[in-house]
Amino acid sequence: MELVGGEVHYTFVIQKTMVLLLCVGLAWKMIVYMCNLLKIEKEPIRVLVTGAAGNIGYAIAPMIARGVMLGPDQPMILHLLDIEPASKSLEAVKMELQDSAFPLLHGVIATTNVNEACKDVNIAVLIGGYARKEGMERKDVMSKNAAIYKAQASALERYASDDCKVLVVANPANTNALVLKEFAPSIPEENITCLTRLDHNRAQARLAEKLGVPVSSVKNVIVWGNHSSTQYPDTSHATVSTKTGDQPAKELLVADQKWLKNEFITEVQQRGAEIIRARKQSSALSAASAACDHIHDWFLGTPKGNWVSMGVCSDGSYGIPPGLVYSFPVICEKGSWKIVQGLSIDEFSREKMDDSARELAEEKALAYSCLNV
Repeated sequence: MELVGGEVHYTFVIQKTMVLLLCVGLAWKMIVYMCNLLKIEKEPIRVLVTGAAGNIGYAIAPMIARGVMLGPDQPMILHLLDIEPASKSLEAVKMELQDSAFPLLHGVIATTNVNEACKDVNIAVLIGGYARKEGMERKDVMSKNAAIYKAQASALERYASDDCKVLVVANPANTNALVLKEFAPSIPEENITCLTRLDHNRAQARLAEKLGVPVSSVKNVIVWGNHSSTQYPDTSHATVSTKTGDQPAKELLVADQKWLKNEFITEVQQRGAEIIRARKQSSALSAASAACDHIHDWFLGTPKGNWVSMGVCSDGSYGIPPGLVYSFPVICEKGSWKIVQGLSIDEFSREKMDDSARELAEEKALAYSCLNV
């Protein structure tokens, strides 16, 4: 700083400041430039979708390609599989994905060959299955799906990446996942899951509607058990964000305890059937969205203090027989899930949880009898 006649020379100060700012600006631009030069794009993840020409497949493929499942900076290569009679529709799905020019989509493989579809995949979303038709016995449906999932298990076992994570969507989802686990022993059992997030989302949305709050205000509902009419949507530990902080849902619904233990449970259990009656087809958009939610949270983690429902292999927690694929509350971190422990279970919940476990044990016995296991 210069003094002229004992006073500060402000022109000199301004000039110095401008030069300094210019230098800082140039340095920042150089840093950004070097960072861009050194920036390494993530390797694409290979995602298998079976039943890709069907309604759910058609809904989920663009969601994945847009980054809904794996995040906004994770490129992927989609492997689309369906049966030979659906090959033309499958090719059309591939063309539409290409025409959408999704920046994250680095390739599409559409095939009717299960071995080709499973080659090097990191994630498998198994939507394809045999739907029950009028006049069919439950055992017939179970037999057909058990055979399908035995074959897919063998292909994943042989061709998928070592760290492949599997989400079974096709019903009976829990038991299909169990069959897959049986016939793909090299895939860690913690990497084989089934979709109950759709039921979880339905329970969360129904509770939010009842309370007149945004769905994002409701957290920690639980769906226990089977993805069937015996599932138990549980609000015992659910909380609702309010202006005064998080409050237990059951305290906000003191006058509606009868609704919580009756209509609420039935509405969630029967929501899929209600959609079929209205749409003449099963849930597609909501199932695809839930599958994305499931994989997203599994890979990227659940928010702190939140849990979600996933069908996973029971380790005996909460008295559920080990080995069953059963829906539990879980938290996810760094690509792994962990069952939430220490939750209190009242007598009403215990009965509902055990009913669903018994049904799953019956399904397991039926599926294994079909496969002579």
